[in-house]
Amino acid sequence: MSPVDELIPAHAPPSRVRGFLFEQLDIRGAWVQLGSAWREMIAGRDYPEPALGLLGQLAVVTTMITANLKQAGRITFQLRGEGAVSLLVMDCDEQLRLRGMARSVPELSAGSLPALLGEGALTLTLDTADMRQPYQSHVPLQGETLAAVFEHYLEQSEQTPTRLWLAANHETAAGLFLQALPGAAARDADGWNRLQILADTVRPDELLGLGAIKLIERLFPEEDVRVYDPRPVSYHCPYDQDKIHSMLRSVGQTECDAIIADQGEIRVHDEICNHEYVLDAAAVAALFAPTGTSK
Repeated sequence: MSPVDELIPAHAPPSRVRGFLFEQLDIRGAWVQLGSAWREMIAGRDYPEPALGLLGQLAVVTTMITANLKQAGRITFQLRGEGAVSLLVMDCDEQLRLRGMARSVPELSAGSLPALLGEGALTLTLDTADMRQPYQSHVPLQGETLAAVFEHYLEQSEQTPTRLWLAANHETAAGLFLQALPGAAARDADGWNRLQILADTVRPDELLGLGAIKLIERLFPEEDVRVYDPRPVSYHCPYDQDKIHSMLRSVGQTECDAIIADQGEIRVHDEICNHEYVLDAAAVAALFAPTGTSK
């Protein structure tokens, strides 16, 4: 284990994921801390605290799972419900570039996940280069917290015990992941139980403020842990005029011209990236001009 790791300043933590392995136990882990990437994602959003907390936790889990992909691809998680928080979306590619959004009522009180989302479902979409079409799975939301929902999901999909500890505020989103590898019980029958008890002592402020090494040393001082190099995580949601143009072409010129006649312009809000696109009459005319027509 590297002897040096800093207490990251709460005002400016980097965004990164770091894997580690308990070598004598066959149990792996990961630590994620999102600083600048998280703040960029929520800038200008004005989410109520409970929705912001859930979105931050989802950003952490999505980063962890994407970092463990065995091949290049993109993962998208959606949590849909009928409650005050109706939608959470998080998307991450193999370069650990994140984007995401939440949809909720403006005034929102804290509560359990079922209280906030109501009846709902978790949808995973996985898209890799060798797939003819993206893979999707849908499961009901089972658990009082987002961590519990994903613990259940990962145990069912990967057939191995998994635990998560998550925290998020306006500055940082962070989390800890532990998973027993096949054969872990044969290496140490009490190892998995022991690590869970130790990790359960972690405080949200430690998840949000400590670096990986400091956190591992605090929680697992007697364990032999190999810590891998960190990978950077970034927020990536650039303007995409081509996407908007394709969408408007699919709507059709007649409908677009009608909007221009009624409102003088077309405004399109990209909810996941929080971008606004505005097209005037000339832009719409150019959009539907025959190929090769000069502007």
